[in-house]
Amino acid sequence: MVSVPLTQGRPGRRRPASKRRPLVGWRFVGPFMALFALVFLAPIGYSAYLSLYRTQLVGGTKFVGADNYTEALRDAQFWSAFGRVALFLAVQVPIMLFLALLLAFAIDSGRLYGASFFRITVFLPYAVPAVVASLMWGFMYGTRFGLIGDIDKYFGISLPDPLSPHLILSAIGNVSTWQYVGYNMLILYSALRVVDPSLYEAAEIEGAGQLRIIWAIKIPAVRGALLIATIFSIVGSFQLFNEPSIFKGLAPNSITTYFTPNLYAYNLSFAGQQFNYSATIAIVMGVITMIIAYVVQLYGMRKEI
Repeated sequence: MVSVPLTQGRPGRRRPASKRRPLVGWRFVGPFMALFALVFLAPIGYSAYLSLYRTQLVGGTKFVGADNYTEALRDAQFWSAFGRVALFLAVQVPIMLFLALLLAFAIDSGRLYGASFFRITVFLPYAVPAVVASLMWGFMYGTRFGLIGDIDKYFGISLPDPLSPHLILSAIGNVSTWQYVGYNMLILYSALRVVDPSLYEAAEIEGAGQLRIIWAIKIPAVRGALLIATIFSIVGSFQLFNEPSIFKGLAPNSITTYFTPNLYAYNLSFAGQQFNYSATIAIVMGVITMIIAYVVQLYGMRKEI
């Protein structure tokens, strides 16, 4: 027989449910917030701190406030680099997204033989590291040892040198398009897969052709995904670094130390030992990229509305 005590201890006081819930939420997001602060916020804060100082041969490191930013806004090399990536963005990104959209439509049409294999094949270049892709394309561009040179020798012709100063930006655009068109294709194709099949059936009953279905159903369906792909491409264009850095060894006369803003900041920091000014260039470029991406996002959201 189990004996039951006549008196029991008073139960401990519990916190109200409204007070416990925020603590439970912070336990879930706490590890992420700590990691986010460590690898994202801390480097930005330290870069902003460095940008307020200047190291001189005489006098050492001194606080200069916004002088570095004033110098950056007057820096002709920085604006030359920015104009180059802006041109790259204006030409390469629309071509890449257009090709990705065509490929997504082709796979989604259901009329493409071997669509799964084709999808994997187009996406495969994205799995190639950017450095490896740049080296591979750089050697193909070679006029003495690469594909261009072999074609010249075999046919006895003289093709334009892709690594020449006036074609080097187009050569880099080919590498980026080859590598990222499959990635953007998957983003757009994923948006097409969630379209209700009944819309296609209704369109066919009404006698709509494929072009009409694409214009009235598929393009509105991928508008949000296309906006995301555009923003990613804008950020990626302003971060252009690997391709020109690799091509500099193959075409030193075509790639300057300030070919892109990232390459300019890298050379300032590691070659020129100008860490403070390099941090300033990085901060200015980050702000410009953020503003442009935000404007594109607002414009895209208004179009959707």
